[in-house]
Amino acid sequence: MQVESSDKIRNLAIAGHNDTGKTTLASALLYTGGVVNRLNKVEDGNTTTDFDSEEIARTISIGLAPCFTPWKEHKVNLIDCPGYGIFFVETRAGIRAADAVLLCVNAVSGIEVVTDKAWAFAEKTGTPVMLHLTKMDRERADFDGVVASLREHFDRGVVPIQLPIGRELEFSGVIDLVTQKAYSFDQDGNGKGKEIPIPDELQEGVETARNELIEIVAESDDALLEKFFEEGTLSEEELLGGLRKAIVERKLFPVTAGSAVHGIGPSALLDAIVATMPSPLDRGTFPASNVGGEEVELEASENGPVSALVFKTLSDPFAGHISILRVVSGTLSSDSTVWNTRVEANERLGHLLSLQGKQTKETQQLITGDVGGIAKLKKTNSGDTLCDKSRPVNLGWIGIRPPAISFAIEPKSKGDEEKIGEALRRLMEEDPSLGARRDAETGEYLISGTGQLHVEIAVAKLKQRFHVEVVLHPPKVPYRETIKKTADGHGRHKKQSGGRGQFADCRITMEPLERGKDFEFVDEIFGGSIPQTYRPAVKKGIQEARQRGFLAGYPVVDFRVRLRDGQYHDVDSSEMAFKVAGSLAFKDAMTSAAATILEPMMQVEITTSEEFTGDIMSDLSQRRGRPQGMETKRGDQVISATVPMAEMLDYAPALTSMTQGRASFELELSHYDEVPRNIQVKLIEEARREKEEG
Repeated sequence: MQVESSDKIRNLAIAGHNDTGKTTLASALLYTGGVVNRLNKVEDGNTTTDFDSEEIARTISIGLAPCFTPWKEHKVNLIDCPGYGIFFVETRAGIRAADAVLLCVNAVSGIEVVTDKAWAFAEKTGTPVMLHLTKMDRERADFDGVVASLREHFDRGVVPIQLPIGRELEFSGVIDLVTQKAYSFDQDGNGKGKEIPIPDELQEGVETARNELIEIVAESDDALLEKFFEEGTLSEEELLGGLRKAIVERKLFPVTAGSAVHGIGPSALLDAIVATMPSPLDRGTFPASNVGGEEVELEASENGPVSALVFKTLSDPFAGHISILRVVSGTLSSDSTVWNTRVEANERLGHLLSLQGKQTKETQQLITGDVGGIAKLKKTNSGDTLCDKSRPVNLGWIGIRPPAISFAIEPKSKGDEEKIGEALRRLMEEDPSLGARRDAETGEYLISGTGQLHVEIAVAKLKQRFHVEVVLHPPKVPYRETIKKTADGHGRHKKQSGGRGQFADCRITMEPLERGKDFEFVDEIFGGSIPQTYRPAVKKGIQEARQRGFLAGYPVVDFRVRLRDGQYHDVDSSEMAFKVAGSLAFKDAMTSAAATILEPMMQVEITTSEEFTGDIMSDLSQRRGRPQGMETKRGDQVISATVPMAEMLDYAPALTSMTQGRASFELELSHYDEVPRNIQVKLIEEARREKEEG
């Protein structure tokens, strides 16, 4: 569908908690708009926006997906976002690209975890919100109760613009409070309502609700408030104009209702979206910065230089990747050249695409505010800005939080070792919250994500898309060993087996260093007890020996070696002999240097609501954590602590269970600290057993 003017476009991110019916709602809107010829369902695996094989198999949304429907000479772009908290980075990307959020709330369950998260992110980005109560036909669905809780929890400006006709199983239609028209819908029909008289028993409630709506709209604008005081009401035209202005300014958050699975309400919802939601031009400015990093306000101008935000990449082993973007200003045309400000290079555009999920259709241009795709861009990733080189800008993107959980990954087949890196690179193009790297210390290949399910789905995609099967297991903890006191060591290597022998002798002193100093080697030999040419070999022997460890096979760190004396033989000494002598001197000194094991300590920040702080603090204590403080940020409690890495390997699912998914955390390496003696004994025993078995 090609629209000629940006004021005919509506961009909405459909967000909300899992199982609120977001994907079903998108399907119902597409069906009502005539895009598809039947109501596709999640359980049937045929919805437009859940097209990934893992989404179909698990009946959940994993990534965001765009689609659109025509409605009354408008183009309504919808971005269907996942409802699971571990995939919330996709929801944030969808909200950033949209002009409004269609926040779905289960009329039975009410406010849930991701309801809070989506509202908070919309608030942070200044994005208008329309609340849609789903599953109104279910038992215990409570329109009035949920609206009251939304108003209490979020904002007084939460106000219905529709009222339901019938309750629970008798839900059959909606009443538009602006136009004062009622619509009934056929159960499992095409989603298009038939206008009917407002039922007599609802007349009084409609009048009360409409008066409340008029008052709230009037309060949002001084001119309307004056008119309201003079005449006691507002005309339909004044009400609609004031309503739309208040929504754009986030002074009012309209509430609608429906049951998408039975086709009750879609046409009325589309009417409300077209009438009240902002166009790209209503949005005004889009957050951006210039090449110097200074913030600028970028106008959504149809005639200005082109700029577009790539907010999602779809990766396919056969079709390559498709960059999904939203045009912020200007017009994007096929076969043109744009400037990627991140890589500072031109990108040649091929055919532009209109998108219905993964289905594509060529289009000649995308105007300001429109959403579409481009295939096979060579340098462009999610979050990149494509623009006119004469006006380079970086459009405001979302921050990607560090992954919360990591697993070691290894191929089932040795032949797949080389394939893993490339396959994961392709997955990370599509999902920026996924991470993969080789741990330089343990040698393991690690895959990281926002939760265990996130990682498991990535592993499933490796198998399905790239035919690479892998095994997951917890990553090794990179322990260290060190010494606590000064000790002398003597290494003597002497071997005679006929002909030229081997001889080297060295004496060293080892002493502790501060944490993080790693290793120092000091040559204190004066004279020729060890020739200069052999002294580096002593250092090399110690270096190799310390990497093999002493107590449990972990690298030895934070110590200094002083090479004090030694002996050599004119014929039998060699670099190899002194290398062996150095390693023997190291082992000798370690026996009396009070060797100990160190563990990595992680700095953790946990963001949660106050009700869970007690449980979280108690759990941290059981994990040998050391709380450092608590502060309030944006109404949430942020707990800071240092916790051993070994105790945090299973923290993501544990925190989710403790808080019903209402908390998040971030980790980074803080420092190394000594492992308690009882745990050291276990580590040494495990190392001994592995050595015997291996």
